[in-house]
Amino acid sequence: MVELLIGKKGTGKTKALIEKVNNALTVAKGNVVYISNTGENMFAIKSKARMADTSEFNIDSYDEFLGFICGIISRDFDITNIFVDGIFKIVGSDNLDGFEEFLNRLESLGQKFHIDFVISVSIDADSAPDYIKKLA
Repeated sequence: MVELLIGKKGTGKTKALIEKVNNALTVAKGNVVYISNTGENMFAIKSKARMADTSEFNIDSYDEFLGFICGIISRDFDITNIFVDGIFKIVGSDNLDGFEEFLNRLESLGQKFHIDFVISVSIDADSAPDYIKKLA
């Protein structure tokens, strides 16, 4: 499953995502991963979560980020939840070209490996494309 937390910058998406991470840690039967482009929220998330900071990996596209996620999954077959904070910051652009395909490929990965994904997306909910709205 892929779920999107959408809204303009400053609307509380990160706070809501961190709450979802901490809640998942109490009920998940496997490992929970939190991915962001900084380490700034590491103290707000319970230490049981696996943290990944993408800032050191020069990720420049949705394909590269998908490869990054696949690398995480390949190391740990016990992952049940992956949370991504600020997808556009991670890939370095808010360009939606390729985003729908990325989400479709993520959905396939989730089904194959039984992983739920929650991703925060800084986009105005009113002007978001339908494929984004349906995952929100």
